[in-house]
Amino acid sequence: MFWMVALLAEDGMQYVYRVYAPDDALPADLFWAAFHCHDDGPHPRASDCFDAAEIWRNRQPQQI
Repeated sequence: MFWMVALLAEDGMQYVYRVYAPDDALPADLFWAAFHCHDDGPHPRASDCFDAAEIWRNRQPQQI
């Protein structure tokens, strides 16, 4: 299972990242994991405002 973290970016788009973490992961840790992943990519700068992020647990089984 994994978490999904949606970040707003300067281009007005919302980018969603899959973050693998335990059930008891702290929201701030999930946010920073997605933010740093976004920073490493080719997309415009993401907002570093924690309150603007959407974080949810994905409970669907993974398709392989």
